[in-house]
Amino acid sequence: MTTLLLWLLTGACAVTDWVAVARHDTRTERWAKPATLAALIATALAMGATDSAAGLWLLVALAFGLLGDVMLLSPSTARFQAGLAAFLVGHLAYLGSFLTLGMDRPGWAMAGLVVVVVALALARGVLPATQRSDGPALSVPVAVYMAVISAMTLAAWATGVALVAVGASVFLASDTILAVDRFVQPRSWARVAVMTTYHTGQALIVLGVLGLG
Repeated sequence: MTTLLLWLLTGACAVTDWVAVARHDTRTERWAKPATLAALIATALAMGATDSAAGLWLLVALAFGLLGDVMLLSPSTARFQAGLAAFLVGHLAYLGSFLTLGMDRPGWAMAGLVVVVVALALARGVLPATQRSDGPALSVPVAVYMAVISAMTLAAWATGVALVAVGASVFLASDTILAVDRFVQPRSWARVAVMTTYHTGQALIVLGVLGLG
């Protein structure tokens, strides 16, 4: 019952954040965005995340996701880079979680490779744009981040856990939309799409890692 209530709380916070983003309500977004990840962390704890190595890595990933969310509440380049670093560590923690689950499904990994190639093709203008904008100070961290999230997605598929694979792919879609919107071509719908896919992807990963995949 507690777990169900926490999932409902997570969903309520997420929807509140999505509506705030759609309405450009930054005041609401400032609490709803971090509240969503905080509620998801509480949900993972209630589901027994501390009972396994994969679950512990998952908690680390979610914690750094929460830190990244707070950093990205500011539009400044410095806060963006700090958020990027937090999410990079989070993706490395996800890798640790997936390694613990076991990555013995090469056929699934090939499907994941297709997902990654499509995402990189859609984001092909991002690195040239970051290079023009701030030079290597921005383009190099973004390139490293793209490599790490691609590896995370491949690892997720290699686990053979459907919810983990789909969740990581949705997370990748979120970051792809964000990068293209920020650096290549802004879209009116992008910010809402980024948040809905971001929260959905992380929720699916939690469900998959904790045994419901």
